[in-house]
Amino acid sequence: MEERHYLNVPFKEKDAAKALGARYDPASRRWWVHPDADLSAFAKWDVLPGISSSPPVPARAAAPADAPAPDLFASREVAAGAAGGELTAPAKGIPLSRLLGGVAAAITQAFKAGVWTTVEVMNVRLNSGHVYLELSERDRAGQVLAKAHAMIWANTAAKILPEFERATGATIGAGIKLLVRAKPGFKAQFGFSLEIDAIDPAFTLGDLEARKKEIRARLQREGVFEQNRRMPPPWDFTSVLVVAPHEAAGLGDFRKESDRLALLGLCRFTYAHSRFQGEGAAREIITALTEALDECAAADDMPDAIVIIRGGGAVNDLAWLNDYDLARVVCDQRLPVLTGIGHERDSTILDEVAFAKFDTPSKVIGAIEKLIVRRAQEAKTASEAIMAMAGRAAREMRVSVDQAHGQVATDARAQIAHARQGSRDAMNSIGVAALQDVHQAARDGLALVSEIQREASGQVATARRLVPQHMADIRTQAGALIGRARGTADVSINTVLDRASAGARSARHQADAQISALGERATASLGRARANSDALMREIAGQGPDKTLNRGFAIVRDAEGKPITSLHQAELDQLIEIQFRDGTMSAHSGKPK
Repeated sequence: MEERHYLNVPFKEKDAAKALGARYDPASRRWWVHPDADLSAFAKWDVLPGISSSPPVPARAAAPADAPAPDLFASREVAAGAAGGELTAPAKGIPLSRLLGGVAAAITQAFKAGVWTTVEVMNVRLNSGHVYLELSERDRAGQVLAKAHAMIWANTAAKILPEFERATGATIGAGIKLLVRAKPGFKAQFGFSLEIDAIDPAFTLGDLEARKKEIRARLQREGVFEQNRRMPPPWDFTSVLVVAPHEAAGLGDFRKESDRLALLGLCRFTYAHSRFQGEGAAREIITALTEALDECAAADDMPDAIVIIRGGGAVNDLAWLNDYDLARVVCDQRLPVLTGIGHERDSTILDEVAFAKFDTPSKVIGAIEKLIVRRAQEAKTASEAIMAMAGRAAREMRVSVDQAHGQVATDARAQIAHARQGSRDAMNSIGVAALQDVHQAARDGLALVSEIQREASGQVATARRLVPQHMADIRTQAGALIGRARGTADVSINTVLDRASAGARSARHQADAQISALGERATASLGRARANSDALMREIAGQGPDKTLNRGFAIVRDAEGKPITSLHQAELDQLIEIQFRDGTMSAHSGKPK
């Protein structure tokens, strides 16, 4: 015999006992539990141990008001038999409607009031003000443990749903978890369903926050929670990747400004679209973001930042973004992530891990535009400073150039004057030196000629003096030797004459050579002087008035065409002529200053 522990459970507490695992015994009309159960949970119902599974059946008495009917079909058939009817023990079973009617009656009798239960909404449908729901319960792995249909009648929905939305900021939709008060019901034609008459908003808010808390704690354990928030801020925005739902209202607000910035060439925007709510939305966002970044990397055009935006919506619409995998992808980005989820009161886990959070998409593009404008203003200020410095440098350079030009002009005039004076002095020196060289050469030539003549005359005179003497001696000696030297006398005479002639010719040649050398030296000196004089004349000619006029100077002449070079040469109210580079003009001189 099975051992049981019976409980004294009032009818209004039967649901609580059943929820803890108690079972109902129709025979004894009492609730019981197995001996191996945790009896401390049932202590308030006076646990009676050691009672057999077949307790004595008490005498028939009126059933307590809070006890369910042990067997509805049996009682009906017994009653019908006692009345003499024909419904005693049908041989071929009962109709389905009777079976389902009995189920409905049993459920109605067992659940006369609503029971608070936790559910997850799978689908919502509205019809004539009534709200029809598909509810479920899932385990941690996402496997469905239970499913049921439920409804909220229009008059009840008009009362409880606005209160729930005001308290939570959420609307009833797929994926949201609720704590509802539901009354089970059964209809033969429509089956089992729950009628909801109350919703606890605190449970929904707690569930949403618990989910964020779990993700937050996991990211913190992994050491990546603040990873993206610590990224260095962009210095400027020239390229931005935007992830948003396609044709969302928030995206339209964003693009009003972003398209204008792109049209002005200030920033490029690349758009990747994905669902932001519903089952699998987080995975689609990750895929869209990853593919867009891969395309940017392939084009060698990585953005300065990533923007994740969507339009406004209910809190439970945001719940789809409270996803660990999506949050981890944002944390791992090496680019600053800016979020504009579009909800001012509540935030998602993406807002907590992103580099910067903004309430709306418009505020995101506003921050981007603000930084671009600030950088443009800084660039304008720097440009103006550079232009001012360049202007100062140009003015200083112009002054330096003017000073240098004036100095060059002054030096040029001084050099020209010095060159002119040097040319005149050189010409005078050359003329004097040339005349002196010519006169000296003439004197040297005359002196040499005179000396040669004197030497020649002396030699001739000496020869004339000595020749008679020698002739006398020769004649004297020749007389004695004439016989034996006749043959050689002529030769000796010729030899003497030849030697005298050779000496005279040698002296004459030496004199001619010296005179020729003196002439060549004089000619060379004159040539060099002439070449230097020509070079100086060419230099002087190159420094003529035309070249001076081309440099911005003018020549002032009097009525007779003579140059006026000093103030003293100019007379008051004198007719003068001024010659410029491209023509002349007449004028009258004024009073000197």
